[in-house]
Amino acid sequence: MKLPIRPAALAAAALVVAACAPQTSDNSSSGRDDTTGTLRVWLFQEVGNKPKEQVVDSVVAAFEKAHEGAKVDVEYIPVDTRAQRVKAAFNDPGSAPDVMEYGNTDTAGYVHDGGLLDVTEDFGDWSEAGTTDPTARQSVTVDGKLYGAPFYVGVRALYYRTDVFEELGLAVPRTMTELAATARRIRAAKPDLYGLAVGGAYTYGAMPFVWANGGELATGKGGSYASGIDSAAARKGIAAYTSLFSDDNCPAAKCAGMGGNDTVTAFAAGKAGMAIGGDFSHKAVEAGKVKDEYAVVPLPGVTSGSIAPAFAGGNNIGVLKSTSHRTLAVRLMEALASKKTQASLFDAMGFLPTFTDVRDQAAAKEPFVKPFVQTLAAGTKFVPASPAWSQIDSSLVLPTMFQEVVSGRKDVAAASAEAAKKMDAAFGSAG
Repeated sequence: MKLPIRPAALAAAALVVAACAPQTSDNSSSGRDDTTGTLRVWLFQEVGNKPKEQVVDSVVAAFEKAHEGAKVDVEYIPVDTRAQRVKAAFNDPGSAPDVMEYGNTDTAGYVHDGGLLDVTEDFGDWSEAGTTDPTARQSVTVDGKLYGAPFYVGVRALYYRTDVFEELGLAVPRTMTELAATARRIRAAKPDLYGLAVGGAYTYGAMPFVWANGGELATGKGGSYASGIDSAAARKGIAAYTSLFSDDNCPAAKCAGMGGNDTVTAFAAGKAGMAIGGDFSHKAVEAGKVKDEYAVVPLPGVTSGSIAPAFAGGNNIGVLKSTSHRTLAVRLMEALASKKTQASLFDAMGFLPTFTDVRDQAAAKEPFVKPFVQTLAAGTKFVPASPAWSQIDSSLVLPTMFQEVVSGRKDVAAASAEAAKKMDAAFGSAG
């Protein structure tokens, strides 16, 4: 799994003085490629982080054994304060890690800020890279260059109550129209339940309705994007999703403010007949009241038997441009994102691997993975590769749009037009 040092680096190694050699690539800003010393790593702190730590400790021990004189210092940082930490690291290389985990929607912004190292050639030489999921690869790509290695991927599918479906004689919905009708039948028969739990602040639960109807978040490439959220197709999807905020399914007064975690929590607590949840929601549902009384299938699309495109979430591992250990840092990135590590993290944390062959093995071992693998295989979507996305996301442009429609303050046309205007302003300001 180790990447061979390039000829340029080998030549430079002959000039090593005090374990320091000239840097091997002109896309590193430190001007150094130390072959010994301490590599600092930032990884995200998870809920119940111990299993992740055990996997990482094993990777670090093997890495240090294979690279004499190299030490690895791992720090687990809170996800919700990562923006401040990373910004400070980009501004002060002395305090920056060599390698870090980051959310895949952060890629374009971090590249724009000049913080991530271009590892395109390294990734191309990596023997394990060939089975990387195309969407996962896209999540580390900006303007055709790669800035990290995919770490894990997360997608959403349809959770449903098998006991409720059996009691009411319901069939698993095969289209979005059937999904809405089934949700209303559940609510009518059991008024104490939401038919399908939905949330006005649940962007990535809503977007499959937009994508399934042919809409897009934005169009363009190369950093130049224009919003597509106000197109006729996108508006059709917005209307389909927001129509579910009604007294005969999920009342707006209760559901308009809900996010993804809220909808999964409602389902796990036995308060909903269906919910759109991720592979990463499995443990929470298993720990809830509906354990052994639910199943998961891909979220249906518009036509019978089709699968709605899902957002491919997840995290990546990247090397900071300021590293003074370029070769070692790239190798450590690969060790942390390797097939072996991803398989171990799936066993320990349930993280879905980004390698298709490793993911297939996981699905064969754990049946609950199958619908998520099917969803990935059917084709997923990602956010625009623009630094503007972080601004759009943090400004709650899309949740505001959905909530304006759900509340009745604006119709779909007006709300989507306003959202498009805000998105275009952000894309324009990003350059």
